[in-house]
Amino acid sequence: MGFIQHHLLNIICYLPLAGALLIIFGIRKENTKAIKAVATVVAGLDFLASIPLWFLYRPDGPEFQFVVRGEWIPKVGVQYYFGVDGFAVLLILLTTLLTFISIYSSFTAITHREKEYYVFLLLLSTGMMGVFMSLDFVLFYVFWEVMLVPMYFLIGVWGGPRKLYAAIKFFLYTLVGSVLMLVGILALYFYNSTGLEAIGLPGLGNAATFEIPKLYEIAPHIPPELQFWIFLAFFVGFAIKVPMWPFHTWLPDAHVEAPTAGSVILAGVLLKMGTYGFVRFSLPLLPDATMKAVAWVGPLAIIAIIYGALVAMAQKDMKKLVAYSSVSHMGFVMLGMFALNAPGLRGAILQMINHGVSTGALFLLVGIVYERRHNRLIAEYGGIAKVMPLYAMFFMVMTMSSIGLPTLNGFIGEFTILIGAFNHSWVWALFAATGIVLGAAYMLWMYQRVFFGELTNEKNKDLKDLNRREQWTLIPLIILAFWIGLYPKPFFRIMEPTVTRVLERVGAAAPDRPETPAALRAVSEHHEEPAAEPAEASSETE
Repeated sequence: MGFIQHHLLNIICYLPLAGALLIIFGIRKENTKAIKAVATVVAGLDFLASIPLWFLYRPDGPEFQFVVRGEWIPKVGVQYYFGVDGFAVLLILLTTLLTFISIYSSFTAITHREKEYYVFLLLLSTGMMGVFMSLDFVLFYVFWEVMLVPMYFLIGVWGGPRKLYAAIKFFLYTLVGSVLMLVGILALYFYNSTGLEAIGLPGLGNAATFEIPKLYEIAPHIPPELQFWIFLAFFVGFAIKVPMWPFHTWLPDAHVEAPTAGSVILAGVLLKMGTYGFVRFSLPLLPDATMKAVAWVGPLAIIAIIYGALVAMAQKDMKKLVAYSSVSHMGFVMLGMFALNAPGLRGAILQMINHGVSTGALFLLVGIVYERRHNRLIAEYGGIAKVMPLYAMFFMVMTMSSIGLPTLNGFIGEFTILIGAFNHSWVWALFAATGIVLGAAYMLWMYQRVFFGELTNEKNKDLKDLNRREQWTLIPLIILAFWIGLYPKPFFRIMEPTVTRVLERVGAAAPDRPETPAALRAVSEHHEEPAAEPAEASSETE
């Protein structure tokens, strides 16, 4: 058991890569049944391998667990360093589940170059997993870049009519953000070791390292002016990925042109990498800059909430409507995060998971009807609940999940974020609540036009309801939506070490500043000394 637990992260990360290699070298492209079977089994095994993280992770301390480390490029202090906290565990579980569902949902949707398609989905899974597991900045950056290539091809080869435009736009936007993020990483590295003499900042004289837990320890010593520029570099890289307004313009094109599985992965996982970057790096590493950024990040998040909702309401294409709803929902995540208090941060992390569940399911549902009609225009439908009652029921549940109906997951996330926003500013909470009302308006209006009324379009009268495979792709997401909505306590418990770590570090930066929320000052007063990250404490997890 100790051996498996020690290498569990490696198994989860590289099992999809092994599956991709098996398909490449072991199966002929004409044998599509074997390709689908291997891809599905590998993704299913990867999900099963990730489940022990939920049960074995101990949320009773700030240490990273399941740590795997070794020398990689020792001359410059780069290590192969994996580890997770509760925040990463939640995102890894979401990733493995959505990867399995995406592969299983593609059986009839993809009919050409199937071998390459399933290989790219498995490679994408390894890249995403590596991002959430990496505790060395260079390793993190490598996985971050590797992940772009499979998604570029998934959009560019299997996408819609404007697939090349969407793929290139996605790649260029993300690449620009990545380069700026790399500049910020290098600035941290050189300041910690040799210093930035060109701008008059001597180094701390520490050993050269890219280890994230060790960089946490130097965070209070980074000068405010340097923090600002590094924060700005990180902000652009992560905000493009979120995507925050006004960096969002790549998202609707990528979503609309991507195949259904690509849209599910893009919405369910890739967008979370931006918010993951803020929680993992920007807030705890750059506390002074974070405190100052609240004044302008909050308004940007509010603009995203309302703008995304209004533009979604104007859409005629179902998939584009769901895509713009992501801009609004991720604005909620950013607002809760930069409220810089415990309810807001808890709500933001939970809403990342909620968005992956509800929006991933909505993209699956839109893809199902598109596969039958090859048309996503709302005006082409109407009254299809008469011929697809099971489909209508599933769509209704996920619509209610998306708009935050009590007993479903969206309500818990949005309600907790609203508490955090109100604790920071009642104005923030007022605008956020307006976004919730608009969200209900555009989702229910779409549902009413597609499913209710008279069935007048002859092309819709012979539509087949959900088959068994399609039901099984949606049932796990329905279960998750009700589980989180009815009993969110385990999710809040597993993320608590991350919430505590981030608030302690941001609060310890400047506990007496007027702009520091009262709740944060209380945290700082309670913890006179910020807890150091014992990076090696769990390096050999039992």
